[in-house]
Amino acid sequence: MATTTPSAALIPVAPVFTSTERLALAGFLAGYSGLTREAYELDLRQYASWCHRHHLRLFQARRADIEGFARDLETRGRARATITRRLCTVAGFYRYAVEEDLLDHSPAAHVRRPRLDYESHATGLDRNELGALLVAAGLGTAGEHALISLLALNGLRVSEATGADIEALGVERGHRTLVVTRKGGKVVTVPLAPRTARAIDLAVGERSEGPVFLSADGRRLDRHGAGRIVRRVAHRAGITKPAGPHTLRHAFITAALDAGVPLRDVQEAASHADPRTTMRYDRARGTLDRHATYIVAAYVAGAAR
Repeated sequence: MATTTPSAALIPVAPVFTSTERLALAGFLAGYSGLTREAYELDLRQYASWCHRHHLRLFQARRADIEGFARDLETRGRARATITRRLCTVAGFYRYAVEEDLLDHSPAAHVRRPRLDYESHATGLDRNELGALLVAAGLGTAGEHALISLLALNGLRVSEATGADIEALGVERGHRTLVVTRKGGKVVTVPLAPRTARAIDLAVGERSEGPVFLSADGRRLDRHGAGRIVRRVAHRAGITKPAGPHTLRHAFITAALDAGVPLRDVQEAASHADPRTTMRYDRARGTLDRHATYIVAAYVAGAAR
């Protein structure tokens, strides 16, 4: 594969691709950037490798072949959400090829996808645990405090937090703000709670540009370094549950719902494209205290006297 095309790093076995397939891969990936492109590239690498092992060219695959790829992922223990995402990527690739007249029809058009589980099984922190975590973070370094605050009080994804730059800090209508690049490349401005803004100011110090969060060697903090910080602070707070950056995002969403923030506003704050994703967290909460049985019992009680 030519090193000048966007798909150069896709897969090392170049002979598996015809020139038309290579053009389709390059064109499809060229429409994306950042983490989204990396995810799609990984999905297509997995699919192309599977096709190569089964002596299939990409444009020779049929619907049954793509469903066989999905069954193979399932056999290897991949989560339903992962399988569905990879099938969506494959379908998007073939759809692009058809739209560009590189392929007559998409073999993935009617591929069956796993039904997603809309219950959240992520580790959750309750209000007291979240408070203890923030207290422990405040007793640590400024960088730890700022990172934990952004993850727990703004619900940022770890990539959004570690990708934050000092130049993106600002003030808007009296609010301290941070401009972040969301999943899919969407750029949004988020407000910072006073404690978060103070922690970030201390973490940044006299620096006027570059990453907000630095690792010990002076480079931008990556997701692995962020994970280590979260685990260290959780241990300091006496939290025995497995904890990572997504645990704090999960805690932010459930805390917002518990505090009575409308579902639509929580969806926007969490940057969920599909409201059903936010609803997963709502269903996972301990909602016995607002179960309909109490309302119905109170309603009928008047007529049962």
